Amino acid sequence: MPYFKDAEDVYAHLGRLFEDIIADEDLGQRFKGADTIIQIRMRRPDSQVTLKALEGEELVVDFGVTELRPEVVLAMDADTAHRFWLGKVNVTVGLARGQISARGPVAKILKLVPLVDPVRGRYESRLQDAGREDLAKV
Repeated sequence: MPYFKDAEDVYAHLGRLFEDIIADEDLGQRFKGADTIIQIRMRRPDSQVTLKALEGEELVVDFGVTELRPEVVLAMDADTAHRFWLGKVNVTVGLARGQISARGPVAKILKLVPLVDPVRGRYESRLQDAGREDLAKV
């Protein structure tokens, strides 16, 4: 059974995580250091979260259809994205196994990799705060 019932459920949890990132001054600045627009395209359910993190510009998160043009695109099942942000899926292993596909400049993708760890604990806490311990304990 999938972790999320529909796109709105994805946005309420994974999407909200990205809203938290841009609200955090330190973490937001670190994402701006990647100087890119990243989009996470998910299947089952179909959904997408786009983060504009460009140097000198305001951080923006869009859910669903967007006018933003992503430079880096990560595609995966929503369940894989969920497990990834909980620290249960390693990005290198996910790419090697075909669970995650990546498109965009390798240098930009590599700038994003170190930003994953500081976000993981935040995601689990967010799920627990939302009363979704069922999602936090995968």
